[in-house]
Amino acid sequence: MTLNYLHLCVLTPNRTVWNLNVEEIILATNNGQIGVLPDHASIATAVDIGLLKLRFNGDWLTIALMGGFARINNNEIIVLVNDAEKGIEIDLQEAQQTLEIAEADLIKAEGKREKIEANLALRRARTRIEAINTISEKEKAINAISEPVGVSE
Repeated sequence: MTLNYLHLCVLTPNRTVWNLNVEEIILATNNGQIGVLPDHASIATAVDIGLLKLRFNGDWLTIALMGGFARINNNEIIVLVNDAEKGIEIDLQEAQQTLEIAEADLIKAEGKREKIEANLALRRARTRIEAINTISEKEKAINAISEPVGVSE
């Protein structure tokens, strides 16, 4: 029997960010974005710093992911990442300040390691800003009703 939904669980070391059924997702992987619909082939993949877009009750929502791994199997998607934030939960002023600091740190970086770390910090900051910029008015309204129930922080 074909299901018309996927169960999506987004986990960080500190909390569960999402644990509900969705209709489809678009996931940022190290090899580019992949779209996942019900009955997708089983895969395990590295997750890049980027956006996870998910369709929940017909509306698109956004989660900023900070790298990790994902497994897709039997209409269940488990995303294990270093950090993740729903776009709606990101504070714009704080995200802009973080972006400015990351840009300044990249300019000041001298050694190879410093440049790599500064570049990663800049990518994370830009991803958070991108997540904020993709929030729709519908997403703001949906956020109040889509909080995972029974999930501990």
